[in-house]
Amino acid sequence: MIKKTILTVLGVGLVAGLLFGRDAFSYLRTSANRVSESVQNSVPTDFQIDRARQMVSELTPVIREAMHVIAREEVALEQLDEQIAAAENNSSKLQGEIMTLQSDLTSGQSTFRYASRTYDRNDVERSLKSKFARFKVDDETLTALRQMRDARAANLMAAREKYAAMVSSQKKLETDLKCLDAKRHLVEVAQATSEIPFDDTQLARTKKLINDIRTSLDVKARIANADVDVVTEISLDPQESGNITEQVAAYFNLAAQQGEVATVSYED
Repeated sequence: MIKKTILTVLGVGLVAGLLFGRDAFSYLRTSANRVSESVQNSVPTDFQIDRARQMVSELTPVIREAMHVIAREEVALEQLDEQIAAAENNSSKLQGEIMTLQSDLTSGQSTFRYASRTYDRNDVERSLKSKFARFKVDDETLTALRQMRDARAANLMAAREKYAAMVSSQKKLETDLKCLDAKRHLVEVAQATSEIPFDDTQLARTKKLINDIRTSLDVKARIANADVDVVTEISLDPQESGNITEQVAAYFNLAAQQGEVATVSYED
């Protein structure tokens, strides 16, 4: 099976080389990139968020290990400080003894008494020589311890800063995941809403009905305001007669015309 797969891949590569020449590898890389992008796009978003959440949770053991390393280094640094303090105390005491012997030898005496015992000049010189050699060794050791303490203190400070940055980064990633999860829910709601069938015709009819109701109410309100605003006028002309024949005669001036007709008839 494996042999068949290898032969198939070699065959595809050979055919691509024959067809496209030197550009065959470029085509193959482009195809591989498209396949990779297609696979990534097909992965559900919630699965990707869960995967990112799992990766963030995997940072916790690393952060805890860093915390343990820092704690161990803090204890070691405290012990080193105690060792340096003890060495400084011994060095100070030894320096005092050296200064005492040096002062006694420069006094010109031949015998010296220390702690209820008497020593000659040679004994004091040998003791001074031994103490001075030991002091120089202790002083070099103390210098090395101080340098070590300073270096480890600097490393501890850097480790603390890195630890703080790791904790801060993890918290930020957790916050980002919460925001992404909330955004995913909003997108799902928007997608679900867009998939709900909606009749645009019904919407148009509803808008027209509301507009018609609004227009009708506006017209009725304007008519009602017009009726309220009418002012009753006082008529200064005499009331017309209720007799219809008199109204017609008055309107067409029939009385005057009848008089003229009668006058003409009399003259004839």
